[in-house]
Amino acid sequence: MPESIDEQELRVLVTNRTEPSRDVVLLELARADGGALPAWTPGAHVDLVLRDDVVRQYSLCGEPADRARWRVAVLREADGRGGSLLAHALRPGDVVRARGPRNHFPLVEADRYVFVAGGIGVTPIVPMLREVIARGADWELVYGGRTRHSMAFRAELEALAPDRVTVYPQDEVGVIDLPRHLGEPTPGTVVYACGPGGLLEAVEASCAGWPAGALHTERFTPKDVGAPVRSDAFEVELRRSGLVVSVPPERTILDVVTDAGVDVLSSCTEGTCGSCETVVLDGAVDHRDSLLTPEEQTANETMMICVSRASCARLVLDL
Repeated sequence: MPESIDEQELRVLVTNRTEPSRDVVLLELARADGGALPAWTPGAHVDLVLRDDVVRQYSLCGEPADRARWRVAVLREADGRGGSLLAHALRPGDVVRARGPRNHFPLVEADRYVFVAGGIGVTPIVPMLREVIARGADWELVYGGRTRHSMAFRAELEALAPDRVTVYPQDEVGVIDLPRHLGEPTPGTVVYACGPGGLLEAVEASCAGWPAGALHTERFTPKDVGAPVRSDAFEVELRRSGLVVSVPPERTILDVVTDAGVDVLSSCTEGTCGSCETVVLDGAVDHRDSLLTPEEQTANETMMICVSRASCARLVLDL
């Protein structure tokens, strides 16, 4: 299972609100009851319940050692599903529910790091850079955005080490020159990338010749995984509940399990947040998430039941 530090639901208070760049709001959050916030590590995100029917995931971009406050940066997306507009409407004094933190993008030990960020995808990388610098490891950051003014934390990141940070404002220089930064794999180097789907697909293509496990990505939107392996119904045994349910082609395992009265934590329902990750006890999985690494999918130990399905007649889950 991935690193999961705390799955409790908290009430958090908005204590400060700033705008670090155009269309981005930085929210500082504290426990409404005044207590210490759950611990977290670089790469972690939290769920904010912005409305009963609107839950969104935001990467933590503050200092992990600071248990008094969390920081999240939210891009305003006028054509999105509405979550960012609700987040941008928050003001100091407002209280929202939060779940987590949860980390499916943990920072591994390495001699050298190449960080590739696109737009708001820079948020999980900010605390990673601080950690890497504290470790004394070698690193470089490649950061792309529409314009300089739209790139949150740009000045702060450039100030860390100007010779290690390369920015690509698209209106000035075009898209990130990935062959320049990822052209040849080097021993002991890992790549961390977060940003729009098109950027991540390009990074994956550039890293195709790198050693297995060298590339680590986090997606904000699901990738296209094609049609399911099976087009018919399959059975799912819920071992702890003593139930067997049938999942038809038009429904998800999460929907059917929830209707059967089994309580499962879920949030994005797109296979990107990891909240519904479930242990697989038996059977082969048609992994359709955008979160697990190819190695984790091959291991077949867990699955995201909001999108993944069976590639066999019967799955057995630890539910």
